[in-house]
Amino acid sequence: MSRHGRVVSREEWLVERRELLELEKAHKRASDALAKQRRQLARVEITADYTFDGPDGEVTLEDLFGDCDTLVVYHFMFGADWDNPCKSCSFWADHFDGSRRHLERRDVRLIAVSIAPRSKIVAAAERAGWTFPWYSSEGSTFNTDFGVTFEKGADVDATYNYKPAPEANGEMPGMSVFIRGDNNRVFHTYSAFARGLEPMNSTYGILDLAPRGRDEDDLAWPMEWVKRLADLAQ
Repeated sequence: MSRHGRVVSREEWLVERRELLELEKAHKRASDALAKQRRQLARVEITADYTFDGPDGEVTLEDLFGDCDTLVVYHFMFGADWDNPCKSCSFWADHFDGSRRHLERRDVRLIAVSIAPRSKIVAAAERAGWTFPWYSSEGSTFNTDFGVTFEKGADVDATYNYKPAPEANGEMPGMSVFIRGDNNRVFHTYSAFARGLEPMNSTYGILDLAPRGRDEDDLAWPMEWVKRLADLAQ
């Protein structure tokens, strides 16, 4: 995209800006209506006994809520045999620590879960300077059941983002939301994948306000430009 666009007078600019404002308002109203519909989505009770390895040892899904009644899980791509976590997921994770204290004031706990062993997770978090809760689901079917970990192989019948996805071998990104009901019953309320994860990334929201936007059209893949914080420090 050109760094220079059309140049007009202030009066002409105001006409265009006011027209755009009406479109922005309509978009926001539609977004609010969609968010309301999302909150009204039915829920499914979780009956499986998932366990996770965290800073306090083995915990259950119900334990992950802490003192909150809502749990948001970011499915962080970090395979058991990987040396480093996914670069794109790391881009998302750079936004988590700043929002956690605000989310918890609204009874929402944000955590990450990966199938990598706990030792690798701790090392990766230390390199990046992250402090958000990050658990290992190694040995559990949690990531598989919630549609982000797949067996590798041409014959695998994978479904990702609610549709057949033959390319979904290994690890894929996602997020899932749970709520705790009476008697500590846990319910799954929502999951999102692919571009449905963008609300968790404020950098993209700010880039969308800039004249050149995300400026990714000429890259080999959209997030090729992203650098891990640990890489930038070297």
